[in-house]
Amino acid sequence: MTATLTPPTPAPPVLDRSDSDVVLIVDDVPDNLAVLHDALDESGYTVLVATHGEAALQRAAQALPDVVLLDAMMPGMDGFEVARRLKASPATAHIPIIFMTGLTETEHLVAALDAGGVDYVTKPIKPREVMARMLVHLGAARRARQDARQAREARNALDAFGYASITVRTADGRIVWQTPLARELLQAYFGDLGPWAPAPVQTWLRRHVLAGHGAEPLGEPPRLAVEQGARRLTFRLHQQAGDSEGGGDWLIVMREVSDAKVIESMSLAFKLTAREAEVLYWVVKGKINRDIGDILGASPATVKKHLERVFAKLGVETRTAAAAMALARLRQLHPQFEG
Repeated sequence: MTATLTPPTPAPPVLDRSDSDVVLIVDDVPDNLAVLHDALDESGYTVLVATHGEAALQRAAQALPDVVLLDAMMPGMDGFEVARRLKASPATAHIPIIFMTGLTETEHLVAALDAGGVDYVTKPIKPREVMARMLVHLGAARRARQDARQAREARNALDAFGYASITVRTADGRIVWQTPLARELLQAYFGDLGPWAPAPVQTWLRRHVLAGHGAEPLGEPPRLAVEQGARRLTFRLHQQAGDSEGGGDWLIVMREVSDAKVIESMSLAFKLTAREAEVLYWVVKGKINRDIGDILGASPATVKKHLERVFAKLGVETRTAAAAMALARLRQLHPQFEG
């Protein structure tokens, strides 16, 4: 029996934004806004329409319009709730929302602004007035998108050179954003953290930032280092990325350093086996035999035998002498090595 292959579901088309801004109109009776739709279309805008709240949220998440024209009073999910949900989602929070309402009471207008609207127009809709209001907010939205794109490109450039970056809110330890490499490193060293920075990072950040009373820290604070075997993840406080209330949001640059090359260098320099070089590496790091055994998954007696062979090959009798000889050679080969 021949299996029938089901063709893959085509991805939703990507809107071409090179020539026009995208406007999403949300109204449960779109025919009432036909004149506005036609006027926007004739003016070169790409116009999308949603007739209820759920459709508006879905269309906004897919298309990421440049502006949303939102009817305040709709059955089911009203415009106020749609706006709150759009603003609660990081993907759509930046989109300016202009409410369209026949309500002129102050409490309704205040509710529209509280829900995340940047402006409102009253019905019956006048297309020229709507477009004039839109131009004001589209300009601000373009600048915000450009700033976000430049920041994203800068963060991605850091990733490309082996540096990862996160922004952490000092007050509660929440990660405001992180680069892909940062997410991978935090997962590898600390497991699943959800939206929170690791506890050691939160403690380190608060200690040094709050020492400067939420302003620039008093000189560059010492870096935080977390070791995992021969790998080491360092955290460096870079700059403040938000206001200073509660300590503010801070950009932290992370970098992973692996000493695998260092161990390989020791093996070649002293003609050691890979395991002997690993034992010597941890001796240089000040570890005792029991700790080295735990790290390498070996017994302290096995570590001792490896260490005896290391002593013989280096021509020394004590671990202190072996560590000093290895450290001197490593600093010649790897000036950045920290013993």
